[in-house]
Amino acid sequence: MIDRIVTTGADSEDPQEIELEVTLRPQDFASYIGQDRLKQNLRLAIDAAKKRSEPMDHVLLYGPPGLGKTTMASVIAHEMGAQIRITSGPAIERAGDLASLLTNLQDGDILFIDEIHRLNRTVEEVLYSAMEDFKLDIMLGKGPSARSLRLDLPKFTIIGATTRAGALAGPLRDRFGHIHRLEFYTPEQVEQIISRAAGILNVKIDSLAAKELATRARLTPRIANRLLKRVRDYADVNGDGIIDASISKSALQLLEIDHLGLDPADRILLHAIIDSYNGGPVGVETLAALTAEERSTIEDFIEPYLMQIGLLERTPRGRKVTHKAYVHLGKTMPAAQDSLL
Repeated sequence: MIDRIVTTGADSEDPQEIELEVTLRPQDFASYIGQDRLKQNLRLAIDAAKKRSEPMDHVLLYGPPGLGKTTMASVIAHEMGAQIRITSGPAIERAGDLASLLTNLQDGDILFIDEIHRLNRTVEEVLYSAMEDFKLDIMLGKGPSARSLRLDLPKFTIIGATTRAGALAGPLRDRFGHIHRLEFYTPEQVEQIISRAAGILNVKIDSLAAKELATRARLTPRIANRLLKRVRDYADVNGDGIIDASISKSALQLLEIDHLGLDPADRILLHAIIDSYNGGPVGVETLAALTAEERSTIEDFIEPYLMQIGLLERTPRGRKVTHKAYVHLGKTMPAAQDSLL
């Protein structure tokens, strides 16, 4: 996969990227911008749990990457006054790993499992009784002498995050008391997020520049913060460190991010469909071969935003670009395609 500034995935190998995300994360509902419906539902559940002096029901957060699922888990822990342990589905390879995590929790603690849809099936089955009964069944020994041991666990809360809610097994999904989807942000909310982040980073940015970045951030806070960091670097080198409209436009032009937030990878995909298949439809496997990208990269990181802004459609016969995509790329739609609209 090519290095994309506007990718919604977190760069877990870049220490600076990790530090930036942690620094900019809000700590409570008051500083968490957007997701108002979700915050209202979670605040009600938290207040009820605190009033009963009970741990909160297990929570499943799903939606596209970069919208703040990990941040929301930290906010929930802060609002509950609880400790949070953070791990991911692929990191829990064996049932023993899960047992170690669960037995080290205290009453009221929160275990956050990112990418929970990637849990090993054996681990997932052990998790069922832990979530439902707060019991842990483990096998000691092998063969005829093997015996089962049931351990009592503290009353904890699991917060799971996934970009693929449909990939979760039914029994696991049913054990979550709260299931919520995170929505894309509005440009106005993204602008507020950029202004807040600039204040934390001690970066001076005017309102026009913040609006310019917001329109190109693909409605996603992670991308907005990443763009702010890159434009800040540009302003420090090519200006006086202050981000104004002129500096932001020049920096974004250098980064090849257009006014809709599309980068070269997005445009390569759209051009491939238009130039090679007259606008589609075309299968995703063919597109993967044409663009030299993995199918999962196209489905998870490129297509969602293109469909969100109306440049791409998924049909039973394959992917198809819209009239809006032709206009954006400055191309003329074939008469045969235009007559079908």
